[in-house]
Amino acid sequence: MEVPNVQEIIEKQVLTVAKAVEDKIDDEISALDRLDLDDIEALRERRLQQMKKMAEKRGRWIALGHGDYSEIHAEKDFFSVVKASDRVVCHFYRENWPCKGASDAKLGDYNKIAGVNSILHVMDKHLSILAKQHIETRFVKINAEKSPFLAEKLKIVVLPTLALIKNAKVDDYVVGFDELGGKDDFSTEILEERLAKAQVIFLDGESSLKPSNSTAKTRSVRQSTKYNSDSE
Repeated sequence: MEVPNVQEIIEKQVLTVAKAVEDKIDDEISALDRLDLDDIEALRERRLQQMKKMAEKRGRWIALGHGDYSEIHAEKDFFSVVKASDRVVCHFYRENWPCKGASDAKLGDYNKIAGVNSILHVMDKHLSILAKQHIETRFVKINAEKSPFLAEKLKIVVLPTLALIKNAKVDDYVVGFDELGGKDDFSTEILEERLAKAQVIFLDGESSLKPSNSTAKTRSVRQSTKYNSDSE
């Protein structure tokens, strides 16, 4: 029995795929050749409408604070922020963060850490960059120590923690630096890829991303009646 030539089989498959692609391109060229002036004007108008809608959307995002990395100073303001934007990255931090050697510290551990200085957290640098690059998402931070209700409700234990919020619900978390290489010298690109994986931001050139494989429980961040009465 003659053994099939693997190389010939591969070459035939490649030629088949190439022919299919070529035929598709020819069909698209033919379709463009058949367009009359009315068709071209309709396509132009459609494109203009798409650009107009995008401009309006960007304007709404900027009005909501997108494009800037800002701080939420009151717990009650957190709820209005996450309700106003479809996608929010919220950085839970604590002041007097140690510069080296104390990442992934728990909320109650800070008094045990000697030589702690008040510094700009490394996460702030990366989030400031990403906020400008990804205007489709709101980037904010909040002091976890001054937000006990949120910290308890969202089970924020380890700092830093990024709560990745979609449609007013926490969909995923980035906890500490473990997912970012285990050190505080990770690159902005690594964090960007992690946020894109969770679909809380969108990378240029990608119309859709695979759903996140995160096993984190979705927690509602809608404001409770009890919190309303305690915060007034």
